[in-house]
Amino acid sequence: MSKNFELLQRVAKQHHFDLPGMPAQPRPKALAEIQFKKQPHDPEIAKLVHRLFAAPDKTGTARVVGFSGITREDRSTWICARAGEILAEREDIAVCIVDANLWSPRLHMHLAATNQAGLAEALTDAAPIRNFAVPLNRPNFWMITSGMMKPGFYPSLERCRERFAEMRRSFDYILVSAPAFSREAEATFVGQLSDGVVLVVEANQTRRDAVLRAKQQLEGAKVQLLGAVLDQRSYPIPEKIYRKL
Repeated sequence: MSKNFELLQRVAKQHHFDLPGMPAQPRPKALAEIQFKKQPHDPEIAKLVHRLFAAPDKTGTARVVGFSGITREDRSTWICARAGEILAEREDIAVCIVDANLWSPRLHMHLAATNQAGLAEALTDAAPIRNFAVPLNRPNFWMITSGMMKPGFYPSLERCRERFAEMRRSFDYILVSAPAFSREAEATFVGQLSDGVVLVVEANQTRRDAVLRAKQQLEGAKVQLLGAVLDQRSYPIPEKIYRKL
């Protein structure tokens, strides 16, 4: 992915898109630490993290940010995981990445982990949210997997708000892997729990009308659109020259 996407800040401008009652579950046991394998930094993801969390504008810094793609096949979950890894290098803050894609969980796959008791179980259990957080091999970096959602279960917005409020008290920053906008209702649902959403748009693949529809969906739900990531961008000229332009 390195050097193949860029942050499109303030995507509210249209030209940025000019592109082709359940029963309570048993309390979870202590979760084993995951040996999170550090990967070389992608400089563009580092820029994204800086713009989102280290360079606040007049509206203030977002603490809970959702990452959502247009289709399930995009890399929004991967970008969320890598952004969390970079942000957690600031040792004075506690960072948690959360898989809120209960319908198609993938965050644990990017960390070569199992889908342990996670958010789905937390929504039907009274245990502290920390009980569902998996340490990621550093003292300030955690993950809450999606867990296993039971058939027919659909979490209430009120219960989700309670759990997200608890996350805010437990961690300084929460990066949320949200459903793709092919599931509009669920993606918007998660967006309403966050301070804003970053859309992942795949260059030369994502249809312009699909992106505009996602934008309108967020606006209608009063969810702040923090920006967009143009992923898998190809450079028509050598990259070294491109960066000097």
